[in-house]
Amino acid sequence: MICIVDYGMGNLKSVQKALDYIGADNKITSDECEIKNSSGIILPGVGAFPEAMKNLRKRNLDKILKEESERGKPLIGICLGMQLLFDAGEEIEECEGLGLIWGKIVKLHGDIKIPHMGWNNLIIDRQCEILKGIPENSYVYFVHSYYGKLKFGGDLSAHSVYGEVDIPAVVNRGSVYGTQFHPEKSGSVGMRILKNFIDMTV
Repeated sequence: MICIVDYGMGNLKSVQKALDYIGADNKITSDECEIKNSSGIILPGVGAFPEAMKNLRKRNLDKILKEESERGKPLIGICLGMQLLFDAGEEIEECEGLGLIWGKIVKLHGDIKIPHMGWNNLIIDRQCEILKGIPENSYVYFVHSYYGKLKFGGDLSAHSVYGEVDIPAVVNRGSVYGTQFHPEKSGSVGMRILKNFIDMTV
């Protein structure tokens, strides 16, 4: 069973609907035992980085996510959920993240409309499991005002270009994955990415 982590923020129902569509057994939960007994973890998220981390810590979910990822359990963060995987974020205030992906979340800059909202293409930098069968320049759906600055380029699997900013769109370190875009809103490409993730958990 896939656990969709409920920490009081996020597009839980839309992610669940996408998993139901591809036939993946899933549950929205914040229960420690259920997360530990799951075959894979999805960390969704919409909102501000500091509030999200506060909510995770309040429920002891930050420790559980770190422990499960260290055990090699597949974990994917979506949008804000991906950003929380990083070492830190600067939204509103400097805030420590989960530290599963090396780098920092910073505000989009330049002569561009913020937030970055709508469809953009994926430029694949390094193949990883969740990108299996995804063609170069596939379009996916973004909604965000902050992006990840990676310390280690080897964690980058795909990026998108917005103005003069290269946005890490897919990151991966070991069994930890993240998508800055919303796969559950990205049509058949997004469904394939979610299916690839599910296939890793069986």
